[in-house]
Amino acid sequence: KLFKDLYQGLLSQKDQVKVLVNTYFGDVRDVYQELTDLAIDGIGLDFIEGKKSQELVEHYGFPKDKTLFLGLVNGKNIWRNNYQSSLALIKDLKSQGIDLVLSTSCSLLHVPYSLENESALPEKYQKHFAFAEEKLGELNDLSQLIDTDYHHDPRFQENQALFTDRPDSYDPKVQERLAAIPKTAYQRSVPFDEREKAQKAFFNLPLFPTTTIGSFPQTKEVKLKRKAFKNGEISQADYQNFLKKKIKDCVQLQEELGLDVLVHGEFERNDMVEYFGEQLNGVLFTEKAWVQSYGTRCVKPPIIWGDVSRAQSMTVSWSVYAQSLTKKPMKGMLTGPVTILNWSFPREDISVKDSTLQLALAIRDEVLDLEANGIRIIQVDEAALREKLPLRQSDWYTEYLDWAIPAFRLVHSGCHKETQIHTHMCYSEFTDIIPAIDAMDADVITFEASRSNLEILDSLKENHFTTEVGPGVYDIHSPRIPSVSEIKEALDKMLQKVKPEKLWVNPDCGLKTRGEKETQASLKHLVQATKELRHENQGIV
Repeated sequence: KLFKDLYQGLLSQKDQVKVLVNTYFGDVRDVYQELTDLAIDGIGLDFIEGKKSQELVEHYGFPKDKTLFLGLVNGKNIWRNNYQSSLALIKDLKSQGIDLVLSTSCSLLHVPYSLENESALPEKYQKHFAFAEEKLGELNDLSQLIDTDYHHDPRFQENQALFTDRPDSYDPKVQERLAAIPKTAYQRSVPFDEREKAQKAFFNLPLFPTTTIGSFPQTKEVKLKRKAFKNGEISQADYQNFLKKKIKDCVQLQEELGLDVLVHGEFERNDMVEYFGEQLNGVLFTEKAWVQSYGTRCVKPPIIWGDVSRAQSMTVSWSVYAQSLTKKPMKGMLTGPVTILNWSFPREDISVKDSTLQLALAIRDEVLDLEANGIRIIQVDEAALREKLPLRQSDWYTEYLDWAIPAFRLVHSGCHKETQIHTHMCYSEFTDIIPAIDAMDADVITFEASRSNLEILDSLKENHFTTEVGPGVYDIHSPRIPSVSEIKEALDKMLQKVKPEKLWVNPDCGLKTRGEKETQASLKHLVQATKELRHENQGIV
């Protein structure tokens, strides 16, 4: 009703202006007839993510007095368009007498600008990709081919050859392993209540354990050393010695501050997804294929080219070295399969579910290696879990969470009951998927909370959430240093909704972007506030 009221009011004022209503990231099955009845001149429909777009047009028809802006070139992924299927779609719609404009499925903001400057990416891979500039060329090709005998056109033949020529993409060992996953691998053999008791006895942590989310400040010095190593200006031995010194200083700082569960700081990592992608089989990287992440920050997403597997351990040596420096528990830090997939350009020749499960198996191998090497607290970050929820809420549990949550469980299901699995989730808007988060079956979940007025804690309580939790006690997106009393006040509010034995104390997110002085001061206040809270809650077991 609101949609119709708004557009009827808007369209009643138009005179000679033509109005195009463009939709994307799904189909408009709930409002298709109302949309086509409006006095607009053009409607843009997404035929990539809009699973029912073609069915809607064929079932209900399309108005003769309107133009269909046909979103048939994927604006969110970097693979070449399949001309055969696109031309068949165009012919079908034209045969219905529909006036067409060929278009991308959405804005090209989501893909890199051009392949022109990708000099290092071998041609055997590069010819399969289309960035923004190349996608415009695809639209031009399709518009020229549609009214010709295109089967004999070199452009069409060259395009079709791409879909039978995918070098290095298929690994039979990965496929066999994926097919052989037993149902028991999607669940830990020991229930949470029993694990929780075993872990409390094993680690003997104090009430309200303090920790951080993983990364420590990536200073200018760290970035310059990484660049120097990448450019061949310093040796691998010199670079690793530098990283070990940073880790040693980080561990010493955390011990001096009095944190209970430590991290190694992640100084060796350029990005939480890129770092792992660079060490996995089946993943490609570009030189200059930047896309906007948020604000002015840009990233170069990995490209999931083929079947994914782990060549060798990726983090074990750093975590083991850090653990050797302290008697306190050291967290192993990993990025989860759903986040790696969501922050990459996924394959289109297999399902997103299968790609994610392949990643899950690779991360599972790393988890078990960490455990075997004495790292018994392991954090698997799923920062982007919520990010790819389908727009239509009815699809959440049938087209995404139904495989995303089991993929996470696959990562940690092989661990002993004493091994404590943490996960961290960015953004605080989780109240509508609390049951799914609980179903991840992690032992501790940390999440952003300082900017949400702790609303999520009400949902946790309402849904009888059993997992131990670490709501962020201060905002790491600001350089501001929170006072002891401010952190203490946040913790007091949390204890109104979380049982004391379930509460962890930590910042909102990783500290990678923060300065060293503000980080030290903030963590010092965090530890002091926790000590005061423990004193007030003496005797609680």
